[in-house]
Amino acid sequence: MSDTVTICLCGDVMTGRGIDQVLPHSGSPELRETYVRDARDYVKLAEAANGPIARPVGFRELWGDVPAALRRVRADALVINLETSITTSDDFWPDKGVHYRMHPANVAALGALHPSCCVLANNHVLDFGYTGLEETLETLQRAGLVSAGAGRDAAEAAAPAIVHLPAGAGRLLVFAFGAASSGIPRTWAADVGKAGVSLLRDLSPSTARRVVAAVERIRQPRDIVVASIHWGGNWGYTIEPEQRSFAHALIDSGAVDAVHGHSSHHTQGLEIRRDKPILYGCGDFLNDYEGISGYESYRGDLALMYVAAFDSSGRSLVELRVLPFEIRGFVPRAASAASAEWVESMLTREGADLGTVAALGADGSVVVKPATRA
Repeated sequence: MSDTVTICLCGDVMTGRGIDQVLPHSGSPELRETYVRDARDYVKLAEAANGPIARPVGFRELWGDVPAALRRVRADALVINLETSITTSDDFWPDKGVHYRMHPANVAALGALHPSCCVLANNHVLDFGYTGLEETLETLQRAGLVSAGAGRDAAEAAAPAIVHLPAGAGRLLVFAFGAASSGIPRTWAADVGKAGVSLLRDLSPSTARRVVAAVERIRQPRDIVVASIHWGGNWGYTIEPEQRSFAHALIDSGAVDAVHGHSSHHTQGLEIRRDKPILYGCGDFLNDYEGISGYESYRGDLALMYVAAFDSSGRSLVELRVLPFEIRGFVPRAASAASAEWVESMLTREGADLGTVAALGADGSVVVKPATRA
């Protein structure tokens, strides 16, 4: 048995819209956005920015340099936030400005990445109604892909994903939740006999205690527990005080070993508390935003993988690294030296108030440590 367990955490994987259109089995391109009515327009924007995309993009090809990176860090598990429905449903959720769907035949693209858990507690999983959610759940199950955070009723939505780690290293438990601050309609909350997402009523201390109690009912001594939370807005580095207090409560309980936050389209500051990582906003890991202007200073073209190595016996964080990629032609490639330096600078700047500092490694990864240990 290895002395460490390596868990890789990624932000939003958005395989709908333009990305679905370049895969082998694209679905209907119809959109009902204010300015874009055809998903193929996102492909045109990307091509105008970075050159032609040879279609179809193969399922393995879609992930570019990511699989090699996973092998290099010897990942024991990979957790992503899957922010799209997988359906042929045309039941557009009303009064919603953006809808994401991927054709079920393209689920093999996710299989090519081999995620250990697809988090579904987000603001796009019900974009195409309850029919779309049911098809999403069925498609993932048929493909052998484990999910958490949404289900056919409250019990299924709240149930953690259970991933068996290498022999002797215990299990990884992924509890997935959404918060209304990310844009999840409150009507999407799963209930008794009602499908939906595992929605947090608020980020109060009492809600944190309920989460901890749910974890403690299932957790076994050698488990590593990740609380994956979709919260906050899309742009901006500000971390709301209630998010930080909620994350602290989970970590301080001793029941949760990592907070995997997402929703922001770019990475936010990282914290290490009691030798446990808190990722407030992981940013997008795959999207179709190439060529869209307005937020360039946030470097939304960067996709970051967070590599957390835990002591296999004590569950304490041994090392936290960030692997940066750049999305070109909808495919993540290893980031340039200049982009890696930008990530180092940004994480150090945003970590100043969180007690962390970043340092660029010789391999292009960025190591994040408590400032007192830097």
